[in-house]
Amino acid sequence: MIKKVIYLSLWLMPLCAVAIQAQDRHTFEIRDGEFMYDDRPVRIISGEMHYARIPHQYWRHRLQMLKALGLNAVATYVFWNFHETEPDVWDFSGDRNLAEYIRIAGEEGLMVILRPGPYVCAEWEFGGYPAWLQNIDGMELRRDNEAFLKRTRLYINRLYEEVGSLLITRGGPVIMVQAENEFGSYVSQRKDIPLEEHRRYNARIKTQLDEAGFDVPFFTSDGSWLFEGGSTPGALPTANGEDDVENLKKVVREYHGGKGPYMVAEFYPGWLAHWAEPHPRVDASQVAQQTETYLQNGVSFNFYMVHGGTNFAFTSGANYDRQHDIQPDLTSYDYDAPVSEAGWVTPKYDSIRRVIARYADHPLPEPPAANPVIGIPHIRLDRIAPLDALETDVTHAVAPMTFEQLGQYFGYVMYVRKFNQPASGTLEITGLRDYALVYVDTEKAGELNRRFNRYSMDIDIPFNSELRLLVENMGRINYGAQIVENTKGIISPVLIDGKPVTGNWEMRRIPMDKAPDFGRIAGRTFDNTPTAAAALAGKPVIYRGTFTLQETGDTFLDMSTWGKGIVFVNGRNIGRYWKTGPQKTLYIPGVWLAGGVNEIVIFEQQNDRPQTSVSAVKVPVLHDLTAE
Repeated sequence: MIKKVIYLSLWLMPLCAVAIQAQDRHTFEIRDGEFMYDDRPVRIISGEMHYARIPHQYWRHRLQMLKALGLNAVATYVFWNFHETEPDVWDFSGDRNLAEYIRIAGEEGLMVILRPGPYVCAEWEFGGYPAWLQNIDGMELRRDNEAFLKRTRLYINRLYEEVGSLLITRGGPVIMVQAENEFGSYVSQRKDIPLEEHRRYNARIKTQLDEAGFDVPFFTSDGSWLFEGGSTPGALPTANGEDDVENLKKVVREYHGGKGPYMVAEFYPGWLAHWAEPHPRVDASQVAQQTETYLQNGVSFNFYMVHGGTNFAFTSGANYDRQHDIQPDLTSYDYDAPVSEAGWVTPKYDSIRRVIARYADHPLPEPPAANPVIGIPHIRLDRIAPLDALETDVTHAVAPMTFEQLGQYFGYVMYVRKFNQPASGTLEITGLRDYALVYVDTEKAGELNRRFNRYSMDIDIPFNSELRLLVENMGRINYGAQIVENTKGIISPVLIDGKPVTGNWEMRRIPMDKAPDFGRIAGRTFDNTPTAAAALAGKPVIYRGTFTLQETGDTFLDMSTWGKGIVFVNGRNIGRYWKTGPQKTLYIPGVWLAGGVNEIVIFEQQNDRPQTSVSAVKVPVLHDLTAE
C-alpha cells in the first residue's frame, strides 16, 4: 500500500516540460500536511546542482542526468557575489544566466527549488556574499542591520526581475523558495546576539522575498536540532542531514503546526573536500539504503550534491576550525557525488537509480552519453616571465593595507618594504590572510601559511634591501561565526622581533582577474629553455604555451609535479592547484577548448621545480594527498 501511494506521488507529473508555457500553468502549494501539485500530493525527489559550477553549454546534459536518475526536481543556490560583482553592477549572462538554467530544467521536465540566500554557504567564496560589502560603513553582516538589509533588498528585487516570470504562479517550473540558509547553526554560534534579534532578521529576509514578488511556498533549512533558531513563521522547516525519519517528523510537526510535509533539504551522498586533507568518500550502498528509507516513509529529499561541478577561478570558499584556522576548499567540487565533476555516471549513481526505479510507475530514461574525453600528452611551455614583468597598480601607505582597502577582492598582492638599515630576527604576521611567500629582494626566504598555522619565521634583511611578501587570498570563510571576519591580505602589523615594521609600504595589486597578456610584456619574457627556467627557480613566474587540437573534449590538466598557482586556458581561469593535494588535476571542459590553436598560461608561485611542459590526462586525480 505504501509503495502504491509513493508511485502516484512521485510520478504524478507529466512534469514541467509544458509548465514553462503560460497557457499550461500548474499549481503548487503546501496543504493538509502535503506538497500539492495541481491539487494532488507529490513527493519531491530532488538533486542539488549549481549552475555557476558548470559551463552553460553543459547544463542540459547534466539536467538530463538528473532526470535519468529518477529525480523530479533540481535545487540550486543563487550566488549573490556571482551576479553583483561590484555595487550595482550586475551580470546574468553566459554561465551566470540563471533564468536560462531554470528554463532548461523546466523543458527537461524538472521542478526547480530556488535557494537565494542571501547567504548560501555552499563551500563558495564568502558564502555568496559580495566581498565589497565589507567596505560599506556601518555594515553588519547577517544581522538586523539597515546597511546590510538595504543591500539584501536590492539583491532580492534584482533577482526577482530575472526569475520572477519563472515561478509556477507565472507558468514556470520554480515551486519553492528558501528563506535565508542554515540560520539555526549561525544562531547557535552567535550567542552574543540576542535571539530576538536573530529572529527579527530571519523574518525580514522572508519578508523581503515576499515583497519582491516571490509568491510560492517558502522553506527554511537547518539541522533538526537547530529549528529553534533557524525556522521562521510562514516557512516550512526542512532538516539537513537527518536520517532518522521519526525524529524528522517529530521536529517538523513541532515547528509546523503539528503536520508535514517532511523533507530533508540536504541529503548528503558525498562530502566537501579541503586542500591538505583526505578527500572524503561516502559508501554507495549506505546512500542507496537511506534513499530507500525515505521513499518507504513518504519523505521528500534533496541530494546535496547530486552533481558538484567545479569552483572555477576564485570562487572556492573555506571552512574554519581552531586547529587549522582556515581550511580552503578544493578547486574541484566533485563532492564524491552520484554524477562526477565531469558529468559521468558513477557506481553511486547506478545504486541510487536502481532504488528509485523500483518506486517509479514507468521506466526511467537512460542517462545521456558522457561528453568526449581527450588526453594531451605534451604541451610545450615555450615562454616564461618573472612576475615582476606584469604592470601593476601601486599604493603606498605607512602600514600594510587589506585587499578590501585596496579595492581588490581576489588574487594576490605583493607587499614591499625597503630597509635602509639591516634587520634580522623573527618575522611575525599573525594577521596573514592567507598564504605568503617571503623574499629578501628577489631571493626566496621562506613561506608563511595560515592553513598550517605558520605565522612566523626567521628573517635576515641586509642593508638597502627589500622585504617582499607575495600574499594570496585562498578563499573567504563560507560557514560559521567567522564569516563576519573575512578581510584578506595583511590585516595586522608586520613584526620583526616584536617591533612593528612601519614606514613606506608599497602594495602592488596582482588581481589575476584576466590571463596575463604575453604580448604586453614581450620585452620581459624569455624563451623557456632549461637554462632560463633554472635562472628563475624559486621565483614567482608566468609560463605560456600553445597546443593544437584536431578534436576537442573534456580533459584534466596534470599538475602533480607543480607547486602552487593558477591556470588559464584560452583566457579562462580553470582554478587553483597546490602540491599538497589531494587534488592533482584540473578539469578543463571541452567547450572551453578550440579545434586548432589553444593557449595556456600558468602562474606558478613557488617555482621550486622549473617546468618546460605540462600534459592533460583522461582521468582525474582527486585523492592523492601529499604530506607536507
